[in-house]
Amino acid sequence: MAIYEVTNKTTIAPLFDGWQETFIWACLQGYMGNAYADDLHHPQSAQIVVGDFGLLAGVPNKELARNTRGYQSGFAIIAPQSDAWHAMVEDAWPDAEKRVRYVTKKEGDIFDREYLRGIVSRLPQGYRMRPIDQEIYTQILALEWAQDLCFNFQPYAMYARYGMGIAALKDGVVVSGASSYVVYRDGIEIEVDTREDEQRKGLALACSAALILECLDRGLYPSWDAHNAASLALAKKLGYRFDREYPVYEITEY
Repeated sequence: MAIYEVTNKTTIAPLFDGWQETFIWACLQGYMGNAYADDLHHPQSAQIVVGDFGLLAGVPNKELARNTRGYQSGFAIIAPQSDAWHAMVEDAWPDAEKRVRYVTKKEGDIFDREYLRGIVSRLPQGYRMRPIDQEIYTQILALEWAQDLCFNFQPYAMYARYGMGIAALKDGVVVSGASSYVVYRDGIEIEVDTREDEQRKGLALACSAALILECLDRGLYPSWDAHNAASLALAKKLGYRFDREYPVYEITEY
């Protein structure tokens, strides 16, 4: 069965109805990502790929479950829409690692700005924060641990137009940051990374608080989809509330 790359994304939008996910909005609204389907005019099955994420909707289709076009890094996180899709992915990728991610509630402006400003003000001595400009962007892409902060926005002109982020520096070197992983019409999905030897110092918390404040000032929603329990705990410190967990499949070799 052939798989087609979709340019007219209105054809697949109904298959994703009700799935409140920033990766879907980013693609359907035309900001970033790629879409694939079993038919260009009357699709029954569809896949959206944004960054490392692949989201599968409609009627389970093994060819779509196996499709790796659109991924950029050799790593994929597959999120199936239904139990039937889960079974299809497990059949298509028997060596995939099943993990749990955590969704936080998208509740509008629930954030305590004074509280967030207090977090920013407590950045440890010896560190400073800077918005991610072209100099910081270039440095981030050269750091393996930090690349996810900007990787989905290339070249820099794309980041300058759509992206936004805050980096913490020590002696002029980026050691932590919070940035847009995806962008959609009304907000961003936040990515947070810290160099291993600089963790547990409050740097990720401070960068995230600063980025949330910047989003609020721009009228954007700072969405947070937590990779693990530690990320969820960080989100709760910033004012997010847990919504639900969902399973995904991580593919490291394809």
